[in-house]
Amino acid sequence: MKKKSLAAKKTIHSSLLYYLKNSRVKKIFVSFENYLEKFTNKKTKIGVAISGGPDSLALAYLAKCHSIIKKKKTQFFLVDHGLRKNSSKEAISVRLFLRKFDIECKILKWKGKKPSSNIQSIARNQRYSLLKKECIKNNIKHLLIAHHFDDLYENFFIRILRGSGLKGLSSFGEPIKDENNFFILRPLIKYNKDDLIFVTRNVFNFYIDDPSNENSIFLRSRVRKLIANLKNEGLDDKKFNTTIKNLKSANNGINFYVKANIENNAKFLEEKKIYILNKNFFQQSEEVLFRSLVIVLKKVSRRYYAPRGKSIMESISKINLKKCQKFTLGGCFFEKINETVFITKEN
Repeated sequence: MKKKSLAAKKTIHSSLLYYLKNSRVKKIFVSFENYLEKFTNKKTKIGVAISGGPDSLALAYLAKCHSIIKKKKTQFFLVDHGLRKNSSKEAISVRLFLRKFDIECKILKWKGKKPSSNIQSIARNQRYSLLKKECIKNNIKHLLIAHHFDDLYENFFIRILRGSGLKGLSSFGEPIKDENNFFILRPLIKYNKDDLIFVTRNVFNFYIDDPSNENSIFLRSRVRKLIANLKNEGLDDKKFNTTIKNLKSANNGINFYVKANIENNAKFLEEKKIYILNKNFFQQSEEVLFRSLVIVLKKVSRRYYAPRGKSIMESISKINLKKCQKFTLGGCFFEKINETVFITKEN
């Protein structure tokens, strides 16, 4: 690297670190660092999922400071869904803007036919799929995303409207780890959007507003307005946190029995990639059995998402029949022989 370029980088890095002198920014950064220490070490390569919004740009800043201080390689990715007319131009403008701060961002494009319904859900799944593939390609197993406390609120009520159970209502905000030890981390989950806007305005004085955030055609936008009304009725952060804490406690109790069920009543043959479930595996409470089977299916199929709950419950009913037929579900092949169930990956 030329001396001039190296000197320019040092100047940029110094200017970025300067903003940590602000007490509010510093507090968020310390929390960010403490969070990462729980899941990463000096050798951990980190991927950062960003967009042009204030929350993700705040994440980009904090991750960049972390990489400067720890001298750690960090890669930044931006997904262009191509759902809005100007999305590609916006993605390029964000990439060029961040380059001024020595933040190199790779744009990942969602190619192919776009959905006409359930747009946000499908786009989210595509986004995670693109990000995970790019991370694995670059030998990255820790991806940071910019979910914050306001997202926790919104997803809680969205899941209520969709009929989620205890696990769904209590699990959002937790780190996600798949069978390949790929982590999705949410280091900003304790902070609300106002905190992150403060960081982004102070450091970059730039961000892009997504017009879909105010479009009432989307459920999330309607839920956001609902939450504002509930806060006027007395729902505050303290009460919400207490509710989540109580739900997590109950959820952890169920997970204890799920773990015991898999350890005592299931056996995974690594060399053959097959799970063998004995009779006792299916003699658990409905929730314990459901969660146990989800874990088994994801391990065998190597898929990130499990099949829909309705499909899993229908499969349990089939297994409980005396004359259970062979069937497939979620990329897995089921076969019942006497009282034992064998689950293998579907060809």
